[in-house]
Amino acid sequence: MKVDCLIVGAGFTGAVLAERIASQLDKSILIVERRNHIAGNAFDEFDANGVLVHRYGPHIFHTNSNKVWTYLSKFTEWRPYYHRVCAIVEGKSIPLPFSLASLRVVFSQQLADRLESKLIAHYGYGSKIPILKLVEETDQDLNFLANFIYTNVFEKYTLKQWGVKPEELSPSVTSRVPVLISYDERYFQDTYQAIPREGYSSLFRKMLCHPKIHILLQTDFLDIQDSVKFDHLIYTGPIDRFFDYIHGELPYRSLRFEFVSLPLSQYQCVAQVNYPNEYEYTRVTEFKHITGQEYLPHTTIAYEYPVPYIRDFNEPYYPIPKDENETIYQKYVNEASKLKHISFVGRLADYRYYNMDQAVARALKLFEDLAKKL
Repeated sequence: MKVDCLIVGAGFTGAVLAERIASQLDKSILIVERRNHIAGNAFDEFDANGVLVHRYGPHIFHTNSNKVWTYLSKFTEWRPYYHRVCAIVEGKSIPLPFSLASLRVVFSQQLADRLESKLIAHYGYGSKIPILKLVEETDQDLNFLANFIYTNVFEKYTLKQWGVKPEELSPSVTSRVPVLISYDERYFQDTYQAIPREGYSSLFRKMLCHPKIHILLQTDFLDIQDSVKFDHLIYTGPIDRFFDYIHGELPYRSLRFEFVSLPLSQYQCVAQVNYPNEYEYTRVTEFKHITGQEYLPHTTIAYEYPVPYIRDFNEPYYPIPKDENETIYQKYVNEASKLKHISFVGRLADYRYYNMDQAVARALKLFEDLAKKL
């Protein structure tokens, strides 16, 4: 079999590149996907009660990029949606990210007033402060607040999620959920925030509906690499696996989900409730908030358990951004640089913690570069 371009992986990165190369360059594409579905970790489907569930955890689309938003809008209508998250802290439900509104839940009015005044004076209203920066404060009140937030919101959640303390991770991780110096209770503050109206899987089906694109599901690239001829290979899987782990394995975190259907119209007041300090799971997601299916008499929730990644046993969800892991990754980058006609791209190939919009932007940029060569 001969194709112009072989793409490994049918997630956002692979699908965007397949669509662009097929539609804009009229090249033949074969997508090889190890799992039994397209859409990667964004895959969603209707369960037995008709609830549209995200099988790999909640995926909330948000971006500041008009380019990314405009591109994806070709394949879906959107349901405007602002994600709201609460955390259970000392038995109280507080809005996340921790904000001025959160102060009012956990502290007395007098203390909250004082802390709010100092936060605004130090950082300005509307600022976003990484927790590891806030803990460096020498002001007694702000240092007290920083330690409260660190201990009750960040530390144990991070230990569960990543298996390490916040200080051991790259700032790119700890800055993803900052302390907000505002009363904005939305989890994200991006310009565009929405959910594909018919779901992510529908978006992917429309994106990949092109006569030049062919897809092989439940197929491992390593099993077919000698039988498929191609002019260019785009690899979105784990980069260490491609090179047969010659420089050692790159560590990842994985997840386990427990889905529960309930004969209730609603289980919790927001889509996501975090449990940073209790239980083995990190959060509980109720999908009807996300999909807008409030009319259904049943609801579905998912308990999310972070677990170690074990090769060939579970899915590698999150690269672990630490200095020693980056050193290993750069060795693989050096190996990749020696190969012509092969592009490594995506969360697993780049060993980067991308949001969905970042994965799309990365793919669109790579297409622009490849268009000059293919």
